[in-house]
Amino acid sequence: MKKDEVLKQLRLAKEAHVNWVQKAKMLISGFKIHKDAIPVNSTECKFGQWFYSDAQKLNALQNNPMECMRNVEKLHFDLHDTYIKIFKIYYEMNERGFFAKLFGIKKEPSEENKKLADVYFKEMEEISSQLIDEINRMERRILAISEKDMEKIA
Repeated sequence: MKKDEVLKQLRLAKEAHVNWVQKAKMLISGFKIHKDAIPVNSTECKFGQWFYSDAQKLNALQNNPMECMRNVEKLHFDLHDTYIKIFKIYYEMNERGFFAKLFGIKKEPSEENKKLADVYFKEMEEISSQLIDEINRMERRILAISEKDMEKIA
């Protein structure tokens, strides 16, 4: 594994995470966002796909303790768990018609639910900030590894 490639993947995963959070922000700001544009499942978003594939190789790094990976995983789960609450506010199926369900069109939530979605989004932002801090720690650890030690990782 080449260090520059690992860093590139990590940075792309972090960027994908930031974009995912921004889409959630756009959703609660009133933009029409298809429900599939913001994956609910933590293994379906681009960050989750990276984390459960290539990122697992980082466990082999001597200076990347398992605790770091567990922290990233927990924060990522928490983020998606919080987003599910927003998703339910905007895409709850039982109050909409056939075509709205078919095309994944968001419903218009009540003012009370919009305020609740704002609260949930603030939670998401806090979790996201913590997740980015952990990702940045991972990046610093990778930068500290020699190219030779990095190539030992399959």
